[in-house]
Amino acid sequence: MKRLPYVAGYFYPDDPDRLRNTIKSFTSEKEEKLKAIGLVAPHAGYEYSGPVAGRVYSTVEIPETVVVMSPAHHHINSLFALFDRGSWLTPLGEVKVEARLADLVAEETELISRDPEAHRKEHSVEVQVPFLQYLRPDVSIVPIMVSYQADWSELVRLGQALAVAVRKFGQPVLLVASTDMSHYVSKKVAEELDFKAIDFIRKLDPEGLVRVVTSFGISMCGYQPTAAMLVAARELEAREGRLINYQTSGERTGDYREVVGYAGLVIL
Repeated sequence: MKRLPYVAGYFYPDDPDRLRNTIKSFTSEKEEKLKAIGLVAPHAGYEYSGPVAGRVYSTVEIPETVVVMSPAHHHINSLFALFDRGSWLTPLGEVKVEARLADLVAEETELISRDPEAHRKEHSVEVQVPFLQYLRPDVSIVPIMVSYQADWSELVRLGQALAVAVRKFGQPVLLVASTDMSHYVSKKVAEELDFKAIDFIRKLDPEGLVRVVTSFGISMCGYQPTAAMLVAARELEAREGRLINYQTSGERTGDYREVVGYAGLVIL
């Protein structure tokens, strides 16, 4: 199955040269390359969140295989929807799905469904793929979409399944959690709320992240995939979460009354 671009020309340029130049403007070859277990990257339109995404991707060694976990911004029939076969197309070309790792993940818990169709109209994995392609042209991916109905115990099971699968896979894997932070609040409120969540990501505390997001009503759309990623990263012996960049849409638009927050973090 080939997954066609859904938001090319809307969230990011659909012309290959324009897309390469756009990503080039957000990335840096001079950054120290860290060997990360995971990272957190935003998924808004590139004109808004591109600088944060480009900066965080520039700081890590991107291995040949990347698991990208995203929230579902619409109802899906699966709790955890796995795209397990085929490839994803972007204006930069085709990215293969790493079927062996996808199979290993699916084998670890019955909560994961092989459900490529769930991904057809979701942007939050798609916008990560051109950054990965640009920085690692031979990259392969394992896309997993997380339903907003997933509870804490289910996120733990997803994270543990990922960790076991990565170990069995036996090759370097980067775990990407796709999320934006607070939505449509003032910059002051966004920063106050977002750094409550960021503090728990830095501490590698997925349960604390879920608790603070739900307790304070933080509109961090991908806190569930981020929590699952942190569970997996801890199982894979991560020791540190490091904030690379934080901005709001206000830095791009000049409007600080209603912003969306964007954070880029690496898990080492």
